[in-house]
Amino acid sequence: MSVGDHQRLQELRKEKPGRHSPIHKPTRGAVIADWVAKTVGSWRFIIIQSVVLGVWIVLNLIAIIDHWDPYPFILLNLVLSFQAAYAAPIIMMSQNRQSEIDRRHAEHDYRINVKAELEIELLHQKIDALREQEILKLIEIIERLSSHLAPDLVASITAKAGTA
Repeated sequence: MSVGDHQRLQELRKEKPGRHSPIHKPTRGAVIADWVAKTVGSWRFIIIQSVVLGVWIVLNLIAIIDHWDPYPFILLNLVLSFQAAYAAPIIMMSQNRQSEIDRRHAEHDYRINVKAELEIELLHQKIDALREQEILKLIEIIERLSSHLAPDLVASITAKAGTA
């Protein structure tokens, strides 16, 4: 692990990104935009609007009430255009705000992943060091046992290794 990785790991440990998720307090306008987007984007709204449009058209065609918007329904067209002119930008504001929140969450997740990767790499290094120490101890134990069990054999092996 490089010095830069160690410094980065220390910084992330101090920040504790896993414990502190990004907190965002929406403004009043953002709350309204989210509410409009949630309402306009629901089946309930679509059904209610379809019923209202159907009643509007039927009442104007059969003239139970005075024709306030005769065919071709120019007033209805104006109302729907007005609704679309305001709904579209409000929905876009909500989507932009949501994408900003998603971006912050992705950045937060990335920081957690980097920290986890550095921690795992550090653990691998520690495990490798422990294995090396264990192997050295085992080699030492084997050499001591070998010298106690067959000193003549160890001497001949050592002599052969020295001439080679």
